[in-house]
Order: sequence, then structure tokens, then C-alpha cells
Amino acid sequence: SLSAGLDLPGRFLFAILTLMTLIANLVFAEEAVYIYRKIPSSKRSIIIWINAAAPVIATTSCIGMWIPRSTMFTDFTAAVFFAIVIHKFLLMMIKECGGQKLLLRRFENGRFKISTGPCCCCCLCLPRVRITRRTLFWLKLGTFQFAFLRPVLMFLSIVLWTNGNYTFYNLSPKGAAIWISCFVGVLTIIALWPVAIMFQQVRTLLICKKIIPKFALYQFILILNHLQAAIINILAMQRIIRCAPPLSSSARGAYMTQQLLIMEMFLVTLISRVVYRRRYNDLEPPERTAEEAGDNKEAP
Repeated sequence: SLSAGLDLPGRFLFAILTLMTLIANLVFAEEAVYIYRKIPSSKRSIIIWINAAAPVIATTSCIGMWIPRSTMFTDFTAAVFFAIVIHKFLLMMIKECGGQKLLLRRFENGRFKISTGPCCCCCLCLPRVRITRRTLFWLKLGTFQFAFLRPVLMFLSIVLWTNGNYTFYNLSPKGAAIWISCFVGVLTIIALWPVAIMFQQVRTLLICKKIIPKFALYQFILILNHLQAAIINILAMQRIIRCAPPLSSSARGAYMTQQLLIMEMFLVTLISRVVYRRRYNDLEPPERTAEEAGDNKEAP
């Protein structure tokens, strides 16, 4: 444990970050109780999963901060959990539209704009795809493959690591780390694409459900948990982040990542509570909306 060699300011920082993690978990527990009581059962578990992303990442980062040797396991746990959250976020957008059947009826003549990030944001010439049951299936499959394959790859990484064949900072072509990391990167991009496609389609319809701040929070967690960590790891491998005994450059980079994530996920948990706590009415069914529009035209 690193805590034995800490000075007074270091112990104070550890105590503050641990307290922030504890508060984040208490806020989430209170929010989960609220969701369980107030939200319909069809959406309940999905919204709880999405709200749990920030507290889980904060908790795994806190454990990794106190026990540096567990960093690989805590990082893998957070990565696997967020892979499932990506799939759940897509399902939440479909549920907020009233479910798959109502979504298909609302957009029966609509088309998905697939020229969006992170895959095809520059390919503006791509044709729009009709919104059908089959296209929804492919969108769901795009996120589900990541939720399924990410745990499998993480398990494989841990098996190779215990056998001495996997070192996270060994990026040579002969090592397993570079190939697994590249494969995970491709799967991540494929999983993020369906979420972006669906968001572009439903953001106007679900603006009353605060879908834009919800999507912003989801993107914020994604960037901090993946891009920020990757940048700090690269700086550590290049020795730009210098070693500080007893910590090597790589260990110090992981240490900085964990501390930043605890503070950031604490703030995200508090903001999520405000965004998801707001009460709103369900959307009107498509037929009723059409009938009311017809009545309004006949009234004059």
C-alpha cells in the first residue's frame, strides 16, 4: 500500500478523495431509491445503470489509488462497466421514445443520418438509411458487441498478464498489449457510432426529456475515462511525467489518472442527480398527436 509512505499533505489528499468517493456513492444510492420509486419499471434498470457509471469509476479509481497493484483490475472493471453503459444508453433513447414499436411509428417515413461521428463524420456523401426494425437491430448489435466482447478481451488480458505475456506499457509488435488495445479501439468506435446515429435522430423529439444534457454527461464520462487516461499514459511512457520514488513514471501516471477521475466523477455524479431527477411527462402517442393536429386545423 502506498499510504504508508505518505506525508501529511498526501494523507490529507487521500482522505479528501476518499470522502468524495463515499459522497458520490451515497448520492447515487439515494438517486437509485428515487428512480426505483418514481420511474416506470420498463426504464428503471436502464437509468440506474447509466447513473451508476460515474460512482463505479470513482470507486475503482479510489481502490486503485489506495492499492496501486490493483490498478490493472480496477481499470478493467471500470472499462467493462462503461462498455455495458454504452449499450444501455442506446436502449434508454429507444425507451424514452416509447419503445421500439412507437419509435418505428413516429419515424416510419424517416431516415437515419449515418454520416456522423466517430466513424463517418467526414463522409457527407453517405446515403441516409431507412428506419426499420432491421436497422434498429443493427444499431443495437453495434453497441451489444462491445458490451459482450470487451469483458472477453479483458479476461484474456488478465490471463496473459498472469502468465507474463501481457504488459500494458509494452507496445512492441511482438507483445499482446498493442494488438488487444487496437482491437478494443476498433470495437469502441463501432459501438459509439450507433449511439451518435440514434442521438441525431431523436434529440429534437426528446428535448423535453433533457436528452442533450444526458448525452453530454455520457460523452464527458467517455472522454475522461478513455481519452484523458490514454493521454496521461502516453506522457508517462515517454517519460514526460517523471518518476518520483517510490513511483515509476508509469505508476505516477496511473496515480494522477485515478486522482483526476475521482474528482471528475464526483462532479458528474452531482450533475447527473440534477439532470435525471427532473420529472417530465411521457411523450404523446403518434396517433393522438396526429388526431389533435387534425382537430386544431378543423377548429378555425
